[in-house]
Amino acid sequence: MLQQEIDQPIIGAWGPAESRSSSPGAEPAVKQIARFVSRADFGSIGGDTKLALKRTVLDTIACAVAALGGEPAKMLREQFKEYGGNALCTLIGGGRTSPDQAALLNSVLVRYVDILDTYMSPGGLCHPSDNFGAVLAAAEMSNRSGRDFLLALAIAYEVQCRFTEVVPVMFRGLNHALQLSMSVAAAASRLLDLTPDQTANAIAIAAADNVSLAVVHVEPVSHWKGISPGWTGMRALYGTSMAKKGFTGPLGLFEGPNGLNRLFDQTISIDWTNPGLGASRKTVFKKYSALVHGQPVIETVLALRSQHRFNPEDVAEVVAEVFQFAYEIAGGGHFGSKDRPQTKEQADYNLKYLISAALLDGEVGPAQLEADRILRTDAQQLLQRVTVKPCDEFTRRYPQQLGCRITIKLRDGGTFTREQTDFEGSHGKGSWKNFIGCANRLPATCSETRSCPRSRTSTKSRQPNSRRFLAVFVRRRFSPGLGNRSSLGEVVEPKILIGYQRMDRNR
Repeated sequence: MLQQEIDQPIIGAWGPAESRSSSPGAEPAVKQIARFVSRADFGSIGGDTKLALKRTVLDTIACAVAALGGEPAKMLREQFKEYGGNALCTLIGGGRTSPDQAALLNSVLVRYVDILDTYMSPGGLCHPSDNFGAVLAAAEMSNRSGRDFLLALAIAYEVQCRFTEVVPVMFRGLNHALQLSMSVAAAASRLLDLTPDQTANAIAIAAADNVSLAVVHVEPVSHWKGISPGWTGMRALYGTSMAKKGFTGPLGLFEGPNGLNRLFDQTISIDWTNPGLGASRKTVFKKYSALVHGQPVIETVLALRSQHRFNPEDVAEVVAEVFQFAYEIAGGGHFGSKDRPQTKEQADYNLKYLISAALLDGEVGPAQLEADRILRTDAQQLLQRVTVKPCDEFTRRYPQQLGCRITIKLRDGGTFTREQTDFEGSHGKGSWKNFIGCANRLPATCSETRSCPRSRTSTKSRQPNSRRFLAVFVRRRFSPGLGNRSSLGEVVEPKILIGYQRMDRNR
């Protein structure tokens, strides 16, 4: 993506425009999606996809549990106390609340430590596990099985990733919460037993008021970057429930005179007759607490640090060459300067800080995103010696490859350079061993506990230890030795995903 392309107007002047409608008499896209949702079949999910979904669920749970001690989770719980709600759904970490609020908090937890999965396309990306919190709430409120939950999650992944593949959402200045609204509505419609017509209306309702702006990613990056997906999921779930009651939405969401086709200045064409549900096999996983564009950068820096064993104080300059999109978002380009990160939200979207933290600490995890670490003098001084530049070669290869070249120059004249085109969690490089290793690297959010929180409120002392939780969960429910012999739906129900209580009964 070139700078002049980024700077071009997003939409032409208001007024008559060339029609972007589908051919006359064509079925509205929201009805095509609804039919896809109604026909989705768990039996069509192949063994490799089931295994990918298992790993996806585990990765998502790991992210959520590791975030329990984060400030946003505490703030939201206080908010829920003020507003109340019919306690139909479980909150990760303990307590119960209304389905929409559970969707919000659980989604925020998944996003907070920024190690969630990613799907990339030429015009942007999405984080499919953003669907998890809302889909889990829909499954629990409707008393669905793990098999139903897993099918709904596969539907959500498919809808979100197919839209991301053909529509340049972020390129057009919008946030990828837009397609999340449709995917959550699609999955929730399946779990709440909506008819195809109701499902079409649910998708229309959800998307029409969730055209989210990419300004949430712009400096100074705020809490809302991490809250936005949960907010979208909450509203999409609530809107789906309204559609079940008979509320209608704009069925011309795509083709209408002022629909998505006009917004993106293209006829959005997606083959919804394809019943495939394999999108989970196309996502990539993160190892470090940072945006996906930073994963190969961090990995390359750590490799240089390990190989040459220099003192970070002796570094005179670091030059990071990356693809254009990485530069624009996290290197000081179109999304703002990266010279003075102050908060967790700013640091995990800042290649200069991430490189500095990797050099200084030999790690980029949740601990490196704590405010006192970000503001420490050594990190703030070192990041001033980091330069990030776009590279045409890497830009041409994106998103098939996430290339980078790191050059480290020492004060004594020594120079070290390394280039990478992928990272540990990229396509074909993920493994169960690596995943368990990443889970073990997550911080303990609190002191050890032996049982699930049983009250309607949760305190820090009652929150589960993330390492212990994942170790128990993986050993008892998803041992890698199971391979393809068991599907997630055969061994897990929604409530088992979020508490110790059921685990303790089955000891």
